[in-house]
Amino acid sequence: MKHGKKYSEVAKLVDRSIQYEPAEAIGVVKKTASAKFDETVELHIRTGCDGRHADQQVRGAVVLPNGTGKTVRVLVFAKGTKLDEAQAAGADFVGGEDLIPKIQGGWFDFDVVVATPDMMGVVGRLGKVLGPKGLMPNPKAGTVTMDVTKAIADIKAGKIEYRLDKANIIHVPVGKVSFSEQQLQENFDAILAAIVKAKPSALKGQYLKSITLACTMGPGVKVSTAKF
Repeated sequence: MKHGKKYSEVAKLVDRSIQYEPAEAIGVVKKTASAKFDETVELHIRTGCDGRHADQQVRGAVVLPNGTGKTVRVLVFAKGTKLDEAQAAGADFVGGEDLIPKIQGGWFDFDVVVATPDMMGVVGRLGKVLGPKGLMPNPKAGTVTMDVTKAIADIKAGKIEYRLDKANIIHVPVGKVSFSEQQLQENFDAILAAIVKAKPSALKGQYLKSITLACTMGPGVKVSTAKF
């Protein structure tokens, strides 16, 4: 793959022959940021899991201590008093059956979907459009709940969801390059602690095979897996 001159220059800052300690890796990633926008620091974890087996799935959510640096738009499916509660809690969009045709028609001006359990029959009809975008509410992620106030507060505070993709890799944001190294380190530590805790008991062999940090437009920086 051919890269531009700017990428090639910052790539020289990364020693690809070594695995950095997390703090060192974060420092290197910040130096490789060269775009004119505030790039996201991304974490990519290759696991030894086989997601085709239900007992080796890894999925959950964690609230980042310092947030994601991104404004998150929350859509809540609810009814009755829970609609009013969601609006009071700061949801960007609330509704029920009325939202189905709108979303089926291609409206996706939201980043996270929360639903009360009694609305999952309605939301289930959107499985084919929400599922592929990773927007389907899920109890493990805390997005299917009667406590919509807490769910919205956590999401707005920087709650992120992690799960295996088809290649058994977890991709999550750690923050923005404008964050301090300490803020990024605290977010990194929170994510790794949650993912390590979520290790499937059925897994045999190495859990975390590789950890890589990178900013949106920058090269990958390998992180040592020794402590995890």
